[in-house]
Amino acid sequence: MTQTPTMTWPQHMRAVLTLGLPLIGGHLAQFSIGLTDTIMLGRYGAEALAALTLATALFFLLFLMGCGFAWAVMPMVAQFDAQDDPTSIRRATRMGLWLSTLYFIVALPVFLLSGPLLLALGQTADLAADAQTYLRIAGFGMLPGLLVMVLKSHLAALSRTRIVLLMTLAAAVANGIGNYLLIFGSFGFPELGIKGAAIASVLSQAVALVGVGLYAHYRLPEHALFTRLWKPDWEMFRRVFLLGLPIGLTTLAEVGLFEATALMMGWLGTVPLAAHGIALQTASATFMVHLGFANVATIRAGNARGRGDPDHLRRGAVAVFGLSLATSCLTVITFLTLPEQLISLFLNPADPARGAIMAIGVSLLAVAALFQLVDGAQVIALGLLRGMQDTRVPMIIAIIAYWGIGIPASYLLGFVWHFGGVGVWSGLVIGLAVAAILMLYRFWSHARRA
Repeated sequence: MTQTPTMTWPQHMRAVLTLGLPLIGGHLAQFSIGLTDTIMLGRYGAEALAALTLATALFFLLFLMGCGFAWAVMPMVAQFDAQDDPTSIRRATRMGLWLSTLYFIVALPVFLLSGPLLLALGQTADLAADAQTYLRIAGFGMLPGLLVMVLKSHLAALSRTRIVLLMTLAAAVANGIGNYLLIFGSFGFPELGIKGAAIASVLSQAVALVGVGLYAHYRLPEHALFTRLWKPDWEMFRRVFLLGLPIGLTTLAEVGLFEATALMMGWLGTVPLAAHGIALQTASATFMVHLGFANVATIRAGNARGRGDPDHLRRGAVAVFGLSLATSCLTVITFLTLPEQLISLFLNPADPARGAIMAIGVSLLAVAALFQLVDGAQVIALGLLRGMQDTRVPMIIAIIAYWGIGIPASYLLGFVWHFGGVGVWSGLVIGLAVAAILMLYRFWSHARRA
């Protein structure tokens, strides 16, 4: 997205919203896919829902790490677009597709052999078997899913964000229809339960890949992405790999932090774990807004880098931070004033544990109000640093903040000092706050030097 160096603050805000709102909508649509799976399999049976929860935790742990190569494509394409270099745009995107495919080949055996792995991690035999049944089918959906992420990053960096939203919505609709037909056996289709959910997941990813691939081929013929796709480009392969691997490891560190807190909440009992799941699901929905703004930050920082325009970089950063902060403030007000209404959306009125879950959930949402402020700040700072193609030091910051500080703080506050679930979540906030402070400092140091 090419801008003039003399953009006013309202113009910066308008540019961020124009680029960001479709991306936010796309993230919310992607979020709705997982929510739909949870709701439908929850209606099908508690055992199927438990297996899905276990399986998707492993799937997304590996999937999000693999997305690092797709997310590396975004700042590179934004920079090359600002430099009017379609050849480099094509090269970077192709090697992103290559690296994503190679990553899938390496990760697939984990899904195929997930049963013994889950047994070794202490899961029951029945639960591990059902989760493996899901992963042996859904695992093949990782390939189209990763390729879709590369092409979405390519299109978003070129300001083609509306098509990203439309394709994600199409995938969400395909997933919902597939779930309804194949989980429950509606309209003459076989009743497949958790297998049906896995098949629907693969089909939805395939729908998205066909749609976004056709768009890229026919609407952007000047990039010729798929012409001689098999031809290696080792110099660009290395560049995308070196940028993308730290992004993937950073994501793995953050996902690991949340998985660790879920494990600790499980130590506290079923009711605290249920309250944790509800509070985290609520916070994750609002986090999608910040993630969309972080994508905008990456694109606009990459564009400014390509043009050699530090003033545009700094002003754009202030604009995106301001919009993210405004979102956080609205979320904080909502979490503090309407916690019971939010939590009750997830609970059966007749559930005997409703009162206990509600009490814990209200306290967790109060901590989540702080969580929103620091999590939004750290993901925006991370997006800006990625736009400047600075990923290795942020990876180190993430590992130290999330694993060296966040997880120990959660354990100390939750179990040593006996604050329970509130303590576990407070440790989460501490880890994210440290990451936010260090990444903000690193970005503004870059910006001042620029």
